[in-house]
Amino acid sequence: MRAAIITAHGASPAYGEHPEPVARGDHQMVVEVLAAGLHHLTRAKANGTHYSATGGFPLVPGADGVVRDPQGRLRYAALEDATSGTFAERTVIDVRRSVLLPDDADPVQIAAAMNPGMSAWIALRRRISFPEGRRVAILGATGSAGRMAVQIAKRFGATQVVAVGRDAARLKALQGLGADQAVTFEEIEAAADVDVVLDFVWGAPAAGAMLPLLKARADRSVPLTWVQIGSIAGESAPIPSSALRAARLQIVGSGIGSVSPRDIVAELPELAAAVVEGGLDVRARPVPLADVARAWDDRGGERLVFVP
Repeated sequence: MRAAIITAHGASPAYGEHPEPVARGDHQMVVEVLAAGLHHLTRAKANGTHYSATGGFPLVPGADGVVRDPQGRLRYAALEDATSGTFAERTVIDVRRSVLLPDDADPVQIAAAMNPGMSAWIALRRRISFPEGRRVAILGATGSAGRMAVQIAKRFGATQVVAVGRDAARLKALQGLGADQAVTFEEIEAAADVDVVLDFVWGAPAAGAMLPLLKARADRSVPLTWVQIGSIAGESAPIPSSALRAARLQIVGSGIGSVSPRDIVAELPELAAAVVEGGLDVRARPVPLADVARAWDDRGGERLVFVP
């Protein structure tokens, strides 16, 4: 079969022939891949920078996708750590880590939305308590995951969503998706009195924003939960010790390992249904898998989805 193949850390994938996948466990099945998104997680696993990367080569990347099972049914499937991913004509899935989709579901839209949407969805549903009426700030709101986080926070009953980013033009557009305010990092004080921060950025920008935000809070004894989800700006953040003493701040992480696979899978049907029904705006661009080498480093605003 044809697939995208990576042979070393830092190398771009090449499109070529790869052995057919083989189902080995009781819950595994070989499926036809219809669409697979190019996510930050996929790149990070491939180049070895993600903490869950296995380091095995040759590697067919692709952490999830929309597939057709042997019975002809559409499924969304999230793969376990493996060297045989979804950037291929066929792959192996564990049926327990998949959900059935309606026959009329758009594979490209689902493949584009599920991974970035899952980040905020899982954080708010499974990592912290998030009753209706909470106020939320989203750092890195102009990226795919951030754009969906704005919509998901509103869907879950947030009364105020502050979108924070660098690109003023792209920030302004988020007000049409539910953001009540859109501010740059230099204006972070506007988010001072939120209850939750969803941080897709980390690194120096997050550390630099933390103390100004905390100092501007009307009542520093009111709890603030800072959820670390992504690390686009850096794996480490120089958090000042005073930030942990000057306010009632709790920093937690949300991702693979901090949430069990069972809990993640339990949330997939409702998230998929929200995408299918059009309840979440998704920006997706299909790309032939044969063009994987050219498109691998594309950092445009749309989520690229490879179609074998």
